[in-house]
Amino acid sequence: MAEILLFHHAQGLTPGVRSFADDIRAAGHIVHTPDLFDGRTFPSIEAGIAYIGEIGFDAMRERGVRLADDLPAGLVYAGFSFGVLPAQKLAQTRPGARGALLFYSCLPISGEWAFGPWPAGVPVQIHGMDNDPIFVGEGDIDAAREIVEKVEDAELFLYPGDQHYFADSSLPSYDADATALLTLRVLEFLNRV
Repeated sequence: MAEILLFHHAQGLTPGVRSFADDIRAAGHIVHTPDLFDGRTFPSIEAGIAYIGEIGFDAMRERGVRLADDLPAGLVYAGFSFGVLPAQKLAQTRPGARGALLFYSCLPISGEWAFGPWPAGVPVQIHGMDNDPIFVGEGDIDAAREIVEKVEDAELFLYPGDQHYFADSSLPSYDADATALLTLRVLEFLNRV
């Protein structure tokens, strides 16, 4: 059994994010799903990003990072898109991380935007669609490939399609087949960390 801290995407803690967490719980894992937006959800990625911009990207990321203070070490950190920011920072900087699951986004481990090198012994999976204009078009795939190249236990899984939030069953971007495969891979990962 693993204990996971799962951060939602820019549209908020949607029913689809909750459903994904419930599927992981049904397999016997503990999943924490904090709501960084205090109950708000947004009809589009753009509206959610605008809200994050009002608060400040760094402030919102740090809000997520601080939530880990009340939880034990030895967590798997997971995030959907914007939620990758606090998840990846915690995986890279909080001692005791058991793993990281990065969905639709990835930050580099070198250069200006990096939190530093990837810590030894922390496995990571990165999932995205091969024609996602955000994951591919904005360069996250390059950061993911850098991690896979430099980190011993790192995997990048690409799914056919062009949707960003493809594993959120409450949104029009949902892809049931890709989500089923993603969930299977995540459960295999959680069972070995």
